Amino acid sequence: MKALVIHGMRDVRVDTVDDPKIEDARDAIIRVTSTAICGSDLHIYNGSIPQPRPMVLGHEFMGIVEEVGKGVGGKLKVGDRVVVPFPIACGTCYFCNHELPGHCENSNPDHYGPEGGLLTENGGALFGYTDLYGGYNGGQAEYVRVPYADFGPRVIPDSLTDEQALFLTDIFPTGYSGIDWADVKGGETIAIFGAGPVGIMAAKSAWLRGAARVVIVDTLQYRLDKAKATANVETILWEDAKSTVEQIRAVTEGRGADVCVECVGFEPDRDLLDRAKAIINLEKGSDKVLTTCLSAVRRGGVVTVLGVYATPFDNFPIGQFFDKGITIRGGQAPAQKHIDKLLQYVVEGKVRLDDIITHRLPLAEAAHGYDIFRNKKEDCVKVVLKP
Repeated sequence: MKALVIHGMRDVRVDTVDDPKIEDARDAIIRVTSTAICGSDLHIYNGSIPQPRPMVLGHEFMGIVEEVGKGVGGKLKVGDRVVVPFPIACGTCYFCNHELPGHCENSNPDHYGPEGGLLTENGGALFGYTDLYGGYNGGQAEYVRVPYADFGPRVIPDSLTDEQALFLTDIFPTGYSGIDWADVKGGETIAIFGAGPVGIMAAKSAWLRGAARVVIVDTLQYRLDKAKATANVETILWEDAKSTVEQIRAVTEGRGADVCVECVGFEPDRDLLDRAKAIINLEKGSDKVLTTCLSAVRRGGVVTVLGVYATPFDNFPIGQFFDKGITIRGGQAPAQKHIDKLLQYVVEGKVRLDDIITHRLPLAEAAHGYDIFRNKKEDCVKVVLKP
């Protein structure tokens, strides 16, 4: 089959690789009909999260069931059209039973552990997300093996197109988690940092939960324009942390936002000073967006972290966190926990997901898709690939 394979930093190619096979009774083989490039894929593409051997990338995919193992039972049948949540989770361990599939104890046996370390004792497995997270080939391919297929995949009704349903795999559940972790009940002011796909989905989710005001911050005007058009938000163009915080406080009577959602992670736009600090402190990337959230949120408010952070950071403002009484939550989104409810929102027309797509490419042009997505060319916000 054809698949998008990472060979090194910023070196991805569509190769011919072996077709996947059933390896366990709970496996299924999916013929991929739509897949997408995610901001998290860029961490591997940039070499920020190491992957020493070639592997197939991609954790946002859906398709048609071609084969099922004997242990899948009646949960799936050949011919079903399904979306597949990005965490690989068994559905039976302690964490799966507590609706924390990203912490599954069984899907990442070689690198799993309680510590949450840099190169060992990581969380549960993820599709196409390095050997540290299970080493499973991902879905930017013509076919993919899906473990624990009796727990993860959801059948999609014929009334929905692929593009209407595709983002139930990751970015919609992830954006929704940023709002759910903050226990948004209605009437809140939500400030979202990052107008990429996850940030826009967080904004859509904020409206679903009854937010009174939603503001998105980004460094690029075209992304803010897309967020405004698709999620009806107010926007702030980031110039620096100080002015951004001042603008958020100015629209909240000086207090700050009730909730700040961090959708950028450890690879924001950085100047030379930011880069020098990272080198001196042996840090990977920067935590400047997260620390700005701590300033922009009100006392007693909530900061949720959806952007990926992979290393420690020096001078983290723990005193500010304590003095302001801030609640911080984050991590891999529990996609399986929310997916059924979110699918119903889509079916009922309460939310639209496909309006963020800016580029549709054949799988053969996936390398070009990575280039324009990473480098923000052609006003790229979201790339969907068609195998």
